[in-house]
Amino acid sequence: MATAIDSKSIVARLEGSSPSLGTKKMSKNKFPKIVVILGPTATGKSDLAVYIAKKFKGEVISADSRQVYEGMDIGSGKITKKEMENIPHHLLDIIDPKKVYNAEQFKRDGTKAIQDILDHKKLPIICGGTGFYIDALVFDEQFPDVPPNKKLRKELEKKSVESLMKEIRKLDPVRAKALDPYNKVRIIRAIEIARVLGKVPKVKRTKQYEALFIGLTLDRSKLRERIHARLEKRMKAGMIREISNLHKNGVSWKRLYDFGLEYRYVSLYLQKKLSKEEMLTKLEQEICQFSKRQMQWFKRNKNIKWFAPFAYIAVEKIVKKFLK
Repeated sequence: MATAIDSKSIVARLEGSSPSLGTKKMSKNKFPKIVVILGPTATGKSDLAVYIAKKFKGEVISADSRQVYEGMDIGSGKITKKEMENIPHHLLDIIDPKKVYNAEQFKRDGTKAIQDILDHKKLPIICGGTGFYIDALVFDEQFPDVPPNKKLRKELEKKSVESLMKEIRKLDPVRAKALDPYNKVRIIRAIEIARVLGKVPKVKRTKQYEALFIGLTLDRSKLRERIHARLEKRMKAGMIREISNLHKNGVSWKRLYDFGLEYRYVSLYLQKKLSKEEMLTKLEQEICQFSKRQMQWFKRNKNIKWFAPFAYIAVEKIVKKFLK
């Protein structure tokens, strides 16, 4: 795992710099500047994003594949109105959880949000842990031109994630390694593309922003402690009730299962397929595994500058220099 950068050395290097938003529209040789705050779950990304937004006249764009859905608040760790501290946040609560939202839609909506923020001479701050979404937006990734195949998707939906992963490994072992083995929607899309093109082609990237990547990380034992404490807090806040209400409002058990993590294991508990103790144990283990997969994704980006949570002054200094 990446280690946190020494904040003292960063502060020493950056003494005396002054901020400038640099958020004008793209000129001939210059790209608009954006800040990206990322990292595994439970590292405090949302709090840091608000802090940086207050310091540099920014607005936050959420890059979380579950926080886009209405009513999925506690389980997804969605920032509250109070925690926002009057900082505008974009791409939260924009779609009904009974509908599907994907990276292509996020890229479209995120690009519009960035431009709106730039138009108001504010600093766009992308914040989240969904690496696939972040890459699609920041690097202007061009997705394969393969239209959805409803018949195929219906057929694949009946299969387990294990059997789907087995198929994509045969079709395209390289793409299979990059997939979340529990994300059924993305696995099905990969199979859909691979069946048409023979494999999932390497995504084409076009630079459109000058991005500063800030990563938050912790060693495994400390991160696990934070995951455990956060899970207890969410349980007390009414996470089981939230997920029960989603089902009562028409979100199927299958859909909740496909959302993964909290929504998967709590829904199994509500169906009496797991005891409460089993649910909590399995869920915590799965969140820890998920954080490892997040880090594996982020490690591919060598431009990320890693910090420990709450190294706010060090991060502020480096953002200040970037915007100079």
